Amino acid sequence: MTEQSGPDQTGTAAHQRAERRETDVVVLGGGAVGENAAGRVVQGGLDVVLVEPALIGGECSYWACMPSKALLRPGTALHAARSVAGSREAVTGNLQAQAVLDRRDSFTSHWNDSSQEEWVEGAGIGLVRGRGRLTGPREVTVEYDDGGTLTLWARQAVVLATGSHPVEPPVKGLDQVQYWGTREATSSQHVPGRLIVLGGGVAGTELSQAWARLGSDVTMVVRHDILDMYPEPARELVRAGLESDGVALRTFTTPDFVRGTADGGVEMGLEDGTVLAADRLLVATGRTPALAHLGLEDLGLDAVRLVSDDTGLVDGTDWLYVVGDAAGKVLLTHQGKYEARATGSAITARARGDLSPTEAPQAWSRESSTANHVAVPQVVFTDPEIAMVGRTVEQARKDGINASETSLELSVAGSSLFADDYRGWAQMVVDEDRNVLVGMTFAGPGVSELLHAATIAITGEVPLERLWHAVPSYPTISEVWLRLLEKYGL
Repeated sequence: MTEQSGPDQTGTAAHQRAERRETDVVVLGGGAVGENAAGRVVQGGLDVVLVEPALIGGECSYWACMPSKALLRPGTALHAARSVAGSREAVTGNLQAQAVLDRRDSFTSHWNDSSQEEWVEGAGIGLVRGRGRLTGPREVTVEYDDGGTLTLWARQAVVLATGSHPVEPPVKGLDQVQYWGTREATSSQHVPGRLIVLGGGVAGTELSQAWARLGSDVTMVVRHDILDMYPEPARELVRAGLESDGVALRTFTTPDFVRGTADGGVEMGLEDGTVLAADRLLVATGRTPALAHLGLEDLGLDAVRLVSDDTGLVDGTDWLYVVGDAAGKVLLTHQGKYEARATGSAITARARGDLSPTEAPQAWSRESSTANHVAVPQVVFTDPEIAMVGRTVEQARKDGINASETSLELSVAGSSLFADDYRGWAQMVVDEDRNVLVGMTFAGPGVSELLHAATIAITGEVPLERLWHAVPSYPTISEVWLRLLEKYGL
C-alpha cells in the first residue's frame, strides 16, 4: 500500500448545479493531455466541459515530469561543473538538499492548481470539479465530494484523458507495508537515509540517481537489466553513471518478500537469500491505463484496454475517444498531448461534416496521430542522458524493414569542450530500401538537445543524400551527425 503523497487539493470553485447540462464535448481528465484536447476543441469553435476530481494539470505537473526533472537537474548541473577543469576547482560544496526540494516545490506550484484553473477559464473551457462516469452514450454523470451530482450530455463526443496508474508487482508482503510510488518519491519533503528502488525502467532509474545525489544510500533491484528497452551501449553508460554516484545495482534478480521493521523501515528478501534493509522502498514497476470505474463495462466496452484509431476514436463507437496514457499506446506526456491535439482536430472536423466518423483522415493530417507509429521521441534524464527516437535496429527488422545500423563513440570537438573525459555513444538506423532514417539513439551528457533534429529527420523522411547537406555547426556535439554519415559511407 502506497503512502500518502503530497497535497492533493480539489479546489474550491463553486459548482454550477443542474440536473442536466448540454455541451458539445466532455473531456474526462484535467491533466496536460485533457487540457490539450479541450483547448483544441475550443479553438475549433465548439463548447467543452473539462471534468477533473483532483489537481488540474495532472500527474505530469505535480508528481511526474516536472518534479522529477527538478530533482535531477541540480545534480546534473553540479556534475557538469565538476567535469571541466577550471570550474571544477571553483566547486567547494555538495548539493543542498533542502534548496533542491524547495526548488522542486516551486515547479509544482506547491501542489496548488489555481494558476491552472485560471488558464482553463481564460481559454474558454468549462470546468467541473468532480469524478465523472459514463452512464450512457454521450452521457457523463459527475459526482461531487459532497454527494451532489451533475449529468452532462455531449452533442459531439466524450474524450477519456484519465491517464494511468502504477502497477503493483506480485511480491509477497508488499500489500502489508507502506511504500513509495512515484508520486511519493517526487513529492517527499525529506531525503531517506537508505532507499530500495524496485524497478529499472525510466522512472526507477531517474529517481535512483536523483535521490542518490541528494544523499540517499540507494539500491536498485531489477528483474532484468536497467533500461532494457534501449540499446546496450547506451544503458551501459547510464549504468556507469549510476555506479559512480554510489547506486548499488542488483540486476537480473527478483524479490522474494517484503516486510516492515520495528523502526518503520522495510526489508526486502531476494531470491538468492540476501536481505536488503532500507528506510524507504520505492516501487516503480510500470503503469497501466486508468480505465476502471468509468462505466465502460456498462456500455459493453473493455475497462482494461481500449482499441482506438489514429484520431483516438474507440472501436465500435462514433462518439467516444481516448487519448494519452489512457489509450495505452505511448505512455509519454508529449505524445499524449500530440494525440490530444489530433483528437480535438478530428472532433471539430467531424462536427463540421468535413470528416465522417467512419472515415480515416489522410496520413500526417492534423486529425491523425501518425507519428506514434514511426517517430516517438523519448529521453531518459539521467546523467548521462539517453535520447532516442523511432526504432531500434531490432524493432525495425521485426517490422519487416531492411534495416542497417551505424554506431560510434560520441567523440567530437564539441563533446571534448562540453566536458573533460566526455563519454558518449550514437547510433543511426537506416531503411536501406527507402534510404531514410528510421531510428536514432544518443547517449551522453547533454544529448537530449540533439533529439529534435533527429525527430524531424525521421518524421520528414529526409533522404540521406539530402541529410548530408545539413551541415552541423562547429564545435558542437551535433557534429556527431557528420561522423555517423561518414561512417555510413556518404
